[in-house]
Amino acid sequence: MRIEASLRTTPTHEVAVTAAELERAGAGGVCDSENRRDPLLTMAMAAVTTERIGLATAVTIAFPRSPMVVAYGARMLHDQTGGRFRLGLGTQVKRHMEHRFGVPWDSPGPRMRDYVQALRAVWRSWETGEPLRHSGPFYALDLMTPEFSPGPAPHGRVAVDLAAVNPYNLELAAELCDGVRLHVFNTPGYVRDVVRPRLAAGAGRAGRDLAGFEIFGGGFVATGATRADVALAREQARARVAFYGSTLAYLPVLEHHGWGALRDELRELVRRERWDDLAAAVPDEVLDEFCTAAAYPELAAALGARWAGLVTTVQVPAPVPYSAQWSGFAEACVAVGEL
Repeated sequence: MRIEASLRTTPTHEVAVTAAELERAGAGGVCDSENRRDPLLTMAMAAVTTERIGLATAVTIAFPRSPMVVAYGARMLHDQTGGRFRLGLGTQVKRHMEHRFGVPWDSPGPRMRDYVQALRAVWRSWETGEPLRHSGPFYALDLMTPEFSPGPAPHGRVAVDLAAVNPYNLELAAELCDGVRLHVFNTPGYVRDVVRPRLAAGAGRAGRDLAGFEIFGGGFVATGATRADVALAREQARARVAFYGSTLAYLPVLEHHGWGALRDELRELVRRERWDDLAAAVPDEVLDEFCTAAAYPELAAALGARWAGLVTTVQVPAPVPYSAQWSGFAEACVAVGEL
């Protein structure tokens, strides 16, 4: 198991220096999500100050961008980093697609299948020089001249990971991609009982097993150098559990544990715009199932007890830049790597 540090809360002007510190600390990777900025650009910034650490988008929202646009951007980052870049793709949900990004929402699972196949067709054309011929139900690409082809990739092909929540995308990830990025709204029980069997089914359909397949997950992780750091991070996780728990897409995880009624309670608070009351509606019993809370010295043991054998990589928040947390974080990276 390894730690991938998330830059989700790192200020943009501190991304480059934080990535360099994470590399020195021994983190296995660094990633960013498409919440308030473009993670492809974040990783370009991180690439400038690092030499060894893996870089990834977790995730890039696919459908507002054409496969060709993403093919160029991912290839540039892969070349710039000497092959250290992984492209994480996600569908988002209907409301965000239509109302935040202003693009249609239509058959997201089959569309993502076509999207990944289109990406691979573009990269294959660049690699071999063969004509670009992709004709799918959603994307048709058939123009690529030498003027617009960067040619063969010097560091091999870009690994593609798929964010997956529902059964279709879980199976699609294992069938077609190099890894899966599990949503933070997950529990060890749900991953063991639901996610892993779906991944195995998808891999089996492609005639392969899960050896070498990356599973990024670990749920919410509340950690830090002191008990006060952990307590604060745990309450922040409670607020995020409440937010995601109010959303229909994540109801199956709650239902798996017999907590389906909690979604109705949270949804009613959202409907009434009682945002300040959301977190308090999540009891400790629920929070403790979703969140691993431990200071850096105990983090490896806590993660190992909950997630060993279920995921290959656990996402952990990056420490605050220029803080006293870095030595403890570095020790945690080493300890987790030994699990």
